[in-house]
Amino acid sequence: MIDNDEIDVINILRASFKAMHLALEQLPVEPALILVDGNRFTAWRTVQHNCIIKGDGIYASIAAASVLAKTYRDEYMRNLHHEFPHYNWAQNKGYGTVEHRKAIEAHGLCKYHRKSFNILSAQIEMNFDLEEVA
Repeated sequence: MIDNDEIDVINILRASFKAMHLALEQLPVEPALILVDGNRFTAWRTVQHNCIIKGDGIYASIAAASVLAKTYRDEYMRNLHHEFPHYNWAQNKGYGTVEHRKAIEAHGLCKYHRKSFNILSAQIEMNFDLEEVA
């Protein structure tokens, strides 16, 4: 697993590739072909790979891998919830929901948050009170 600190250093895309490489390293048999759900991948060893956009809707093996990954992540977030219940990770699974963003505003970031993920609104509120212009 790639932790949030490493993601902050190498970025989420490279972290995804690294996580896939680490998973591939643990296979007892080297695959003949790697199917990737998405539009890019960093080659692993000399194994051929195919990137398939929306591959989870085309190949059962990609769909199964997606389900396993999501199931693992959801369980991981439920476990983190016990340590930091005020973020309600048991419910929002760490996604940037309004509730999660409000919890970050109230409690700040914890050791599991990515510091490189922008939680603030991209829009700046400005007060154009014209009464003070003279």
